[in-house]
Amino acid sequence: QVQLVESGGGLVQAGGSLRLSCVTSRRTFGSAVMGWFRQAPGKEREFVASMRWSGGSTSGADSVKGRFTISGDNAKNTVYLQMNSLKPEDTAVYYCAAGPPGATVTPGFYPYWGQGTQVTVSS
Repeated sequence: QVQLVESGGGLVQAGGSLRLSCVTSRRTFGSAVMGWFRQAPGKEREFVASMRWSGGSTSGADSVKGRFTISGDNAKNTVYLQMNSLKPEDTAVYYCAAGPPGATVTPGFYPYWGQGTQVTVSS
């Protein structure tokens, strides 16, 4: 099993920044890809960004490109999501997820999930 624990959410004004962290209990073939997703009230869970532990390649949703950056610390088994220039529409519960090498933007490809952390952006 892989356990994920997120932290770093909170309340911030529009234009501000937050950094989310996700610590994974172990790294396996089944957790080769780390992803961040978010879910706003009444909406489906949507892809935000992902990265591969091996090689460090990253991917991001068009809605956050240029504002959000995903990165990882191999020594700490931790993935970060740096969020800058936050907008009210970024308000959501943010989830960290881990999946096998084929995991993409679809939540169903990720078998491991954290408990989520609330991000609220005020206007």
